[in-house]
Amino acid sequence: MKGCIMASLQNGVLTENRFVHQRTVDVSPRLPTLNELAIRIFDIVISLSAILFLAPALIVVAILVKLQDQGPIFFAQRRIGRDGREFPCFKFRSMRVDAAELLKTLLATDAQARAEWAADHKLRNDPRITALGRFLRKSSIDELPQLFNVLRGDMSLVGPRPIIQAEIVKYGRSFDNYVSVLPGITGLWQVMGRNDVTYNRRVAMDRLFARKRSFLIYIMILVMTVPAVFAQRGSY
Repeated sequence: MKGCIMASLQNGVLTENRFVHQRTVDVSPRLPTLNELAIRIFDIVISLSAILFLAPALIVVAILVKLQDQGPIFFAQRRIGRDGREFPCFKFRSMRVDAAELLKTLLATDAQARAEWAADHKLRNDPRITALGRFLRKSSIDELPQLFNVLRGDMSLVGPRPIIQAEIVKYGRSFDNYVSVLPGITGLWQVMGRNDVTYNRRVAMDRLFARKRSFLIYIMILVMTVPAVFAQRGSY
């Protein structure tokens, strides 16, 4: 199925550096009304059904997060959405309460961590993540609160990974494509390997998805998300 999606997206993701810094001109019109409406209906129905079905599990996770250190249950970080609007992106908190201070100290004293952070805005061995948080991230359970973002209309089930202000520069001219669609809980980056995919390749994936998004690709990525979550490839 991956091959089908990539064939639909101009024979796959192009080389890592192509499209990242070149000028892009968005000539794609807005989605046809019926197409966009179908995606929105699926977003609402699936996210609401998932929230109701998973409510007991969500409550248990919330209690465990609270008990681990008495800190906040949720983490809401400002992310960039469609048309450049910022929104609070919800997650179960997976990091220590002093995560910001710990990161600042780490980047000031560890050159390797500083280089890794500059490249991907992630750390493979992140000391800020709690033991429970590591499990939540590995299983993608930490992202389940984003179902509420989908209901609010901040996100879609499928789309580019929501980014922070500091990441805009990494998108270069492709940022115009990023803000032309809603960010998603899952997307090409997630089903193609997550953190095993380089940042530049992820930008290329987001650009191609934004230009070629369709209801069919939306459904195919949703279907591919299930085995991707269980495989846990590239998740940390």
